[in-house]
Amino acid sequence: MQKFTPPDHIGFEALKLFGENGKIIDGSLAYIQPSGGGPTQAHTHVHDHLFAVLEGEAKILLDKECVVIKKGESFLVDGGIPHSVWNNCQDLTVMIGINVNKCVKSE
Repeated sequence: MQKFTPPDHIGFEALKLFGENGKIIDGSLAYIQPSGGGPTQAHTHVHDHLFAVLEGEAKILLDKECVVIKKGESFLVDGGIPHSVWNNCQDLTVMIGINVNKCVKSE
């Protein structure tokens, strides 16, 4: 991921975390302690999660896969896949969690 300066901005850098991903339901700022996370049993639901890590590092357990999201990165979790999210470092992890309705692509 690369920072950029939008047109007509001075002393301003942006890091695009995500593009269009469906309709936003709600969003939260999560503070996850070392060894913290959850849920303890992976869960599923009809909406997706868009996670963006601000500090630390998060580990997303997806059924049979593990995805690590580092500071400044984001990842869209398909809510239909069993999943949970955990702190993946020895410091506090801070991340944004946005719940979105699934994006329907027109053909």
